[in-house]
Amino acid sequence: MSTPLQVTARLRDPVTADDHVRGPVDAPVTIVEYGDFQCQFCGAAYPNLHELLRQRAETVRMVYRHFPIANVHPYAERAAETAEAAAARGRFWEMHDWLYEHQDQLDPVHLSLGVEQLGLPPDELNAEVEGRTHADRVRRDFVGGIRSGVNGTPTLFVNEVRHDGGYDLADLLTAVDDAAHA
Repeated sequence: MSTPLQVTARLRDPVTADDHVRGPVDAPVTIVEYGDFQCQFCGAAYPNLHELLRQRAETVRMVYRHFPIANVHPYAERAAETAEAAAARGRFWEMHDWLYEHQDQLDPVHLSLGVEQLGLPPDELNAEVEGRTHADRVRRDFVGGIRSGVNGTPTLFVNEVRHDGGYDLADLLTAVDDAAHA
């Protein structure tokens, strides 16, 4: 009797200048997250990833890619496109953080208020979202996730290898420290 071979999923689309990146460009560890702004599990992982970046500021760079699961989360795609509209104005990470910190307020009315709170022009962003200006970018991330074996959120890749461990801070610190010393 043979044992099934376990295949580790790998990131298929390398990190490029088009990605949303936090942390040093030359960090020894890169984490790529495929996330959905309306996913409660992504919301639970968010503060741990934030703290990980704080504790390993010189070691980790974080990349965020969109993976809205629209058939489960009706506001996820709109939130992703809003984040891209903010990115077009150099404000992606502020919008990213607001979306995760206000997951219960992703309907269009509350989303517009959030955009205003960040000092962004709500009418302009809303027009871009309604016109699907940034839909191709969101779709490109999603398709790249599918190619890399993403089938749920959050999915993390640590130095291009899928992290199949937990998302609590201790698991993330261990994964980063192991990758940094590999």
